Amino acid sequence: MANGSLNKAILIGNLGTEPEIKHFENGGSLARFPIATSESYTNRNGEQVTQTEWHNIVVRGGLVEVVSKYLHKGDKVYIEGRIRTRSWQDQKTNETRYTTEIMCDNFMMLGGRPAANEGMGQNNGGNYNAPAASQPKASPSTDFGTDNGGDDDDLPF
Repeated sequence: MANGSLNKAILIGNLGTEPEIKHFENGGSLARFPIATSESYTNRNGEQVTQTEWHNIVVRGGLVEVVSKYLHKGDKVYIEGRIRTRSWQDQKTNETRYTTEIMCDNFMMLGGRPAANEGMGQNNGGNYNAPAASQPKASPSTDFGTDNGGDDDDLPF
């Protein structure tokens, strides 16, 4: 952690549109799509209220191919990434515009759509991680392994 700070976003939501894929002349690629997260609560009048937030997701590198093949509008996904805010000059109004995006490092497809999984073989849960070089290694204090003394009732969760 640089300078004692951390920029980490974790979201679970549904894709609002089909992913937009861009390929660049240098061979790079980029995928963009919005996801919706919803929170429900009961207000003072006893009415059920749902608030929906929209998040702009940006995927780069090798994960773009996976996004283009397997993610579709309505799919539920788990996203891990970093928050990034960009600014630019609007050509028409000459105003500075801002957007906040989640730069996706890792995602997992949640739920299942039988039609989408046909021909894919056994579903492995859809967990697609960034390349191993960018993944932190587990320290001995956090690597719980598989030996818990044979008694599953003593798990801490």
